[in-house]
Amino acid sequence: MRGPAFKIRGDARTTGLPAHGTSAVVFQPRSISAAHDTTLDVLPRAISPKEFLHYQALIYKEAGIWLSEAKTALLTGRLSRRLRTLGLDNFSQYYERVITDDEERQTMVDAITTNETHFFREPAHFRFLEQQVMPFWQASAESGRRSRTIRVWSAGCATGQEAYSLAMMLVDRFPPEQGWSIEILATDISCRALAIAEKGMWDLAKAREIPPHYLRSYMLKGYGQNQGKIKAGPAIRVVRFMHLNLNEAQYPALGHFDLIFCRNVLIYFDLEGRKRVIGRLLKYLAPGAYLFVGHAESLNSIYPSLRCVIPTVYSLGEKPERS
Repeated sequence: MRGPAFKIRGDARTTGLPAHGTSAVVFQPRSISAAHDTTLDVLPRAISPKEFLHYQALIYKEAGIWLSEAKTALLTGRLSRRLRTLGLDNFSQYYERVITDDEERQTMVDAITTNETHFFREPAHFRFLEQQVMPFWQASAESGRRSRTIRVWSAGCATGQEAYSLAMMLVDRFPPEQGWSIEILATDISCRALAIAEKGMWDLAKAREIPPHYLRSYMLKGYGQNQGKIKAGPAIRVVRFMHLNLNEAQYPALGHFDLIFCRNVLIYFDLEGRKRVIGRLLKYLAPGAYLFVGHAESLNSIYPSLRCVIPTVYSLGEKPERS
């Protein structure tokens, strides 16, 4: 009989359960399909300046991503494999395919988007949450000034590490047995990245990015066929994943959020694109909520009405007092 594919990290207790009432330690993982493998195994095809301009306009229209001519090699490198897979001879043939085939157009977007992310990326943001925001929420809930429901949106979540980092921190500080409810929405334009994020399994090397307490309590370690992997445990499966293109003129009815993380996403948009995206995101901020962006993404000149609380963290309301 095979042993469990994943086990709780830390000491081997009889129950094998992490904190907060988790009740399962065995998973039968599904394999990521070959369609999600983006490893390049062919030399890039050549693309003409005219062909590049066609793709530049199409990608800007579809995803809001502006590719300068300096990105020619990136575009050809990432799309060459699709040409080979489809048996096409040149980029003009592939362009004709993507403008008439919705599914292939999404595959193109998956190929050209960058999904680099890390657990607990930009530690200053997590310190701000831990030292200022979460004590304020705790005190507000105890005095009846706010509910015990916390809603978070990870916009541009890539392969999920940001969303699960927030889940670990929030579930640990605000456990359900104390009446708290954590709701995290994680969205991305890339279906390929979302498939990995929803599975919630990463290489064991990623464990180095997770603080030891969270790693022991909320992550499972792979064994047997899953040796060398870690997986998000049941206690932090409070994340709902959804495909969403931030370049769309309107977003679905998502409700309001206490935190919106849109980090290292705006750098791929031009100035007008950034203004449009931020304007849409602000409609989803609850009173006193916070918008987090990447370290290279200042919003002061785009939306002067936003108050910079700490670098790259913005609010439309008042700064929380320290408890």
